[in-house]
Amino acid sequence: MERVICLAMGYCFGLFQSGYIYGRLHGKDIRKYGSGNSGTTNALRVMGKKAGAAVLLGDVLKSILACMAARLLFGGRAPEMFPLLELYAGAGVILGHNFPFYMNFKGGKGIAATGGLVIALGDWRLLTIALTVFLLAVILTRYVSLGSVLGLITLFVTWTVLCVTGQIQAGPYTAESCMVMFLLAALGIWQHRANIVRLLHGTENKLWGGGKKQK
Repeated sequence: MERVICLAMGYCFGLFQSGYIYGRLHGKDIRKYGSGNSGTTNALRVMGKKAGAAVLLGDVLKSILACMAARLLFGGRAPEMFPLLELYAGAGVILGHNFPFYMNFKGGKGIAATGGLVIALGDWRLLTIALTVFLLAVILTRYVSLGSVLGLITLFVTWTVLCVTGQIQAGPYTAESCMVMFLLAALGIWQHRANIVRLLHGTENKLWGGGKKQK
């Protein structure tokens, strides 16, 4: 029941679509521009740096707040289940962000929300390693999608290693927490499937410096 509550609560937090709301406040439906999703990268490309920063902050914060709410609800009653319940809360946020029911289940791709979950988990090693891989990939290639995919893979591998070696105390929920993290990484990669195809064909848009136009 704790898992279901955290997942449902997280989904409600995820329904706060920062990109869509910001765009509406400035007279745009962000889903009709660029890549057509309401995430940070599209907001950056369509509405500029200020919009990108605002949307990034909003999407990160909703994961942090959802995890805080989960801790307030169950931190005293089921402390042995943390950080598992935080993972479920974060998973709910990502699902709400990616598949908001009031937007015909078309939202973002969940990368900023995943980043907020990593911050909420509070392990600097997870954040440092995954963020470093993401930034290096983006800086060297200028492909945000490639950085996102590599960052997700790195996050799952790092989490698994830290859990299995006992450096993250997941207790009897180690296998389950690794499975949840695997599913989150797999979902994120699946959300980038069109980007991956364009990367393979050399038609993916770069964050800066131009690039081949999409047909």
